[in-house]
Amino acid sequence: MAQQGNKKAQKRQTRARRRAEEEALQKAREEAAAKERKQQTIIGAIVVAVIVALVAVIAIVAVRSIHKKAEADKVTADASYTALQNVKVKPEFADDKGGILISKDGYGKKIAKVPTVEFYMDPLCPGCGSLHRQVDTDLDKLVDSGQINLVYHFMNFLDPDSTDQYSTRATGAVLYVSSHDPSTQHLLDFVSNLYKKDFQPGEGPDYKPTSNAQIKAQAIAAGVPQDVIDKAFGGTYNKWLEATYNYTIKRKDLQNDSGQMSTPTVTINGKLMNMSEVTQSGLTQQQAILKSLGISESQVGKEGVLPKIGTGAPKPLK
Repeated sequence: MAQQGNKKAQKRQTRARRRAEEEALQKAREEAAAKERKQQTIIGAIVVAVIVALVAVIAIVAVRSIHKKAEADKVTADASYTALQNVKVKPEFADDKGGILISKDGYGKKIAKVPTVEFYMDPLCPGCGSLHRQVDTDLDKLVDSGQINLVYHFMNFLDPDSTDQYSTRATGAVLYVSSHDPSTQHLLDFVSNLYKKDFQPGEGPDYKPTSNAQIKAQAIAAGVPQDVIDKAFGGTYNKWLEATYNYTIKRKDLQNDSGQMSTPTVTINGKLMNMSEVTQSGLTQQQAILKSLGISESQVGKEGVLPKIGTGAPKPLK
């Protein structure tokens, strides 16, 4: 009997131990589940916070862009032109429409009887980068040989597509260089460097903060003196740049097929190059510009060989 009692006691102890183990296991499972729920709640909160922050940034960018356009829309082209003329501090060689003319003779010295080619661009604009990577080598040769007058119109309307006003800072640096470094070649090379594929930042969600030091490096690589580029980020021409933007977007002679001004925009002797026609022609932008000028690629840079159009209308692409 004593032996049977011991066996029953052992069974009770075994059952009790099993229950304790099951309860401990169940408790561990519940604690693990609770911990996982807590972690997922934290992760979810972080994700929500990130999404809210991104939405806020996008909203701010959109509001800034809309506000800038709305402010510009309040005034007429004539009023915008007058406001541009009234800006006190402006680049030394800027013309009345916001352009910087470059010829073989230097800044602001127009060569007679040759075409004038004008480029409107923003340093952040992908299309501008693509265009300049195609044509900058030819532009250098055309200018250096006296075959064209080149006019650059620098804009900053893509600031909202960066997080640190890249367009204003890069454009401001270029404008400062144009006024404080007499070498036009330095400026041409500086512009080309800003559009290099391995340097030009992306826009919007693809933008990565680009410092003044990085912009400086492109200027120095182009030959701009250190003491000039060191002073190029003080916002010297920001008011003029804003006035230029407000006027340029109102100019009817620069509006594309959709009735808007955009970048890149190219004019030859004041006539707008229709980018839709360029696409339809099957020509590259480089080929289209040369054809419009009436000069072959083999003639680019040859002194004494001038584009056929002179100061007249561009040649048709078809």
